[in-house]
Amino acid sequence: MESSTPQATIQDRLRWRITPELYEKIRGLWISHSIAEDKRNLQGLIDTLAEDCVYEVVGTDQRWEGHAGAREFYTSFLGAFPDIDFKMTDIAVGPQGVFEVANVSGTHKGTWAGQAPSGQRVNFQVIIFFPWNPQAEKFSGEKIWVTGGDLMPNH
Repeated sequence: MESSTPQATIQDRLRWRITPELYEKIRGLWISHSIAEDKRNLQGLIDTLAEDCVYEVVGTDQRWEGHAGAREFYTSFLGAFPDIDFKMTDIAVGPQGVFEVANVSGTHKGTWAGQAPSGQRVNFQVIIFFPWNPQAEKFSGEKIWVTGGDLMPNH
């Protein structure tokens, strides 16, 4: 199988084939990831990620690498918004990974993206891509786009 690292071009990734078994594997891992996040199970989240995973908030300089980085991302994000609530509106699963769109709300109780906690309820939308790593059979992290709402300052 080809790598999901930057060496695999988009043309390579478009050639990846999906089978019912692979679809179920990717979908099942995404479900495990989502359940772990809902339960604030940090190890459960890490267990769904390749060791060289990367978390990135697109359009900012926020980037976390590896399992240590993923732990830092989740500790920081869930600490800043301890009551975070995701309401998924769209999802696509394929051999390249999972795309999800969600409306998000939470109380801003900790520093996030350089913003001091406001103590206020925030609402925003996220588009998240979970790239699939075929060698590890886990996700290579998350690319997160924050749109609309009142979470991120203009960059």
